Amino acid sequence: MSDKPSGIPGTSPRDEDDEVDLGISLRAVANIIDTARAADESDEDDEEGDLTAEDAADADSSDETLETLIDELNEDEQAALIALAWVGHGDYEPDEWEEALNLARERNETDPAGYLMGMEMLGDLLAEGLAAFGIVVEEIER
Repeated sequence: MSDKPSGIPGTSPRDEDDEVDLGISLRAVANIIDTARAADESDEDDEEGDLTAEDAADADSSDETLETLIDELNEDEQAALIALAWVGHGDYEPDEWEEALNLARERNETDPAGYLMGMEMLGDLLAEGLAAFGIVVEEIER
């Protein structure tokens, strides 16, 4: 599977073999989902006051790891991740992928990691975005 999105506006990102091509590797998305979910879980524990000093350090580590994973992506991959979160949120449908991707590219000028990490339940949004394209995150090889 290539890392380039389909170029046909108004269509979902599927190639001739009907494989989804989101412009970012599924493995990268799955790793980001796992890390975002770990960070979300730590944030929930922190809000409930259940965090020990060691857990707080782990939470900071999860946030730093998530930020690093996002920052290491190229601009197109970051835009794809943002668009995928929007699909997961219900702002766009899979058949509006190109529109979402183009808007994400336009808005991806400053701090994409900060923008994405500011989304509540980022891991779940990304998983829902994948599910909209028929991809089950738990089935992605890591």
